[in-house]
Amino acid sequence: MHFIRRKGWEIPEREATPEALFLNRRSLLTTSARIGASIGAGVLAANIPNLAFAAGEVDPSASLYPAKRNESYVVDRELTPEAIASRYNNFYEYGLSKSIWSAAEALKTRPWTISVEGLVEKPKQIDIDALLKLMPIEERLYRHRCVETWSMTVPWSGFPLKALIDWARPLGSAKYVRFETFYDTKLAPSQRGFWPWPYVEGLTMAEATNDLTLMVTGAYGKPLAKSFGAPIRLHTPWKYGFKSIKSIVKIAFVEERPKTFWETSGPGEYGFWANVNPKVPHPRWSQATEEVLGTGTRRDTLLFNGYGDFVADLYKDLAGEKLYI
Repeated sequence: MHFIRRKGWEIPEREATPEALFLNRRSLLTTSARIGASIGAGVLAANIPNLAFAAGEVDPSASLYPAKRNESYVVDRELTPEAIASRYNNFYEYGLSKSIWSAAEALKTRPWTISVEGLVEKPKQIDIDALLKLMPIEERLYRHRCVETWSMTVPWSGFPLKALIDWARPLGSAKYVRFETFYDTKLAPSQRGFWPWPYVEGLTMAEATNDLTLMVTGAYGKPLAKSFGAPIRLHTPWKYGFKSIKSIVKIAFVEERPKTFWETSGPGEYGFWANVNPKVPHPRWSQATEEVLGTGTRRDTLLFNGYGDFVADLYKDLAGEKLYI
């Protein structure tokens, strides 16, 4: 007899949210109203606009969504309603509040050019819409775990980072990928502050080419909202969310480990790796449990956010490193 051994983050297919229900906005909002009381009824609108282009702009990539879902990636909880997930975000370029979604509308996402540089066969620049035409866009259901101990589950759309790496053709000497966000104090007033702008993050090449690592360009069947980090961001679901840099304009392949934004800002609290680990507390709070947004409940936090079957081997030879935070 053949037994199916499910990975730690998987659930039986019969328990997944049916696609028809998810795509039915009226049903989604009904669910939102029921579970969203802990965040406040004002968050739950009768109509959820595409926040990325709510002011009459036309997103050139709109026809790419909703993308076909990759059924290899399933989750162990309900999707977070869009009305909650798109309006409860960290985006420090627009302030310290979680309610930055309206301020983030100042971000102009077209034209948008991404530079690919460093240890590559040929440095290049490419327009975001030209890049999207080259990449295999798909939808994946992923959990997101903030270091502040809240979590959400989002239907992201995008393409594997390793597809972009294949296109970029890095040299064999490249050991890390360095990401940099935009820097424009007119569009993002908070960048006038003392923090080390622009925002910088980094991954090892092994992390960057892992199957889970996703360049996100859409969510909830639409182009990415500005509050999520439009037009393109990173998502590494086994890491704390601050590793998932938003609004990327530069990708560089380098030999030395990048010094990231949070390492520079808070070296006593944040390290390079930032893998979710319930047994390693933040210096100021426990990581053992997490609040699932919109439900008013807490759950036990899982090692690697439950994605250990994909990524645990990446870290087996790093004894002595500050693996988490």
